[in-house]
Amino acid sequence: MKIFIFILMFFILGALLIISNNEITFLKENDFKIFSNLFLNWFENLFFNLKSVTGQVVSLDWHP
Repeated sequence: MKIFIFILMFFILGALLIISNNEITFLKENDFKIFSNLFLNWFENLFFNLKSVTGQVVSLDWHP
């Protein structure tokens, strides 16, 4: 349960950072479309970065 709450808080924090950095107010009709596009791009970049780091960690020599 703690992991689920941590992941949820991580995504909420990411969404709030996207909203504040791009000054999205959700008062215009187009703002939600802009937000969803930015959030999906952020999530995609996060996924590819995690995949890249995991691939590099797996390829390291871990023997002492």
